[in-house]
Amino acid sequence: MLPERKDLMKAVSFKTSRSGGKGGQNVNKVSSKVELILHISSAVFFSPEEKQLLAERLAHRLDQDGNLHVISQEDRSQLLNKENTVDKLMALLTAALHVHKLRKPTRTPRSVILKRKSDKKSIALKKESRRRPKLDA
Repeated sequence: MLPERKDLMKAVSFKTSRSGGKGGQNVNKVSSKVELILHISSAVFFSPEEKQLLAERLAHRLDQDGNLHVISQEDRSQLLNKENTVDKLMALLTAALHVHKLRKPTRTPRSVILKRKSDKKSIALKKESRRRPKLDA
């Protein structure tokens, strides 16, 4: 189950730094790059099964301490970048916690099989009629 945004904000920490890219002189003096850090194993709103699932599915994004890092530096505003990191985190958690339904295997209905065979036969007869007639010798 996904936590609410306000609960999530209590469990994460933010780190800001100077961002590269567009912004002119603003880049050199404003820390607009935001890095969101979430320690998954210490988050109280996840069950142990969810923590295990997150650790498996997000293993490539975790550091050695088990922290999940999300970075945003698209905007010139630190506040907008902070909102972007939270949105990205919510999307990551949603995708990682999604459990796919198992498909129940079903048989193809008999009527579908019969229709396919009759269509196949009618097409074969149509193509047969387009052939050159055979000369009996």
